[in-house]
Amino acid sequence: MTKKRPFAKIAITLPEADLAAADRLAALQDRSRSWIIAESVRRYVAECDAAEPESALGASRQEQVRRDLALTAHQRVHDAERIAAIGATAAASFEQPRRFGSFDDFLTWRHSAAAE
Repeated sequence: MTKKRPFAKIAITLPEADLAAADRLAALQDRSRSWIIAESVRRYVAECDAAEPESALGASRQEQVRRDLALTAHQRVHDAERIAAIGATAAASFEQPRRFGSFDDFLTWRHSAAAE
């Protein structure tokens, strides 16, 4: 007795051109439309699984990671220190937002600032 694989029926919406391409391929390979679509899903999942470490990153971030990994440990530490110094300088140049305990406090500040 052969053991059957479990199947589930689903409804999907595909662009007409993609469905036509799947139907053409099914006819050429003497396979069903369902088999072609299921095989496409299996291959896509396998491709994503193989690229998993990088797939979560965008192309520009992947390139940045490659460049960073090409640096020596000393260069990475130097770059981190340089970036931290830039961040500290930038943070010091920004004025903190004003906070008021009440609207009346705000009005008092606004009137005094306008008088200056």
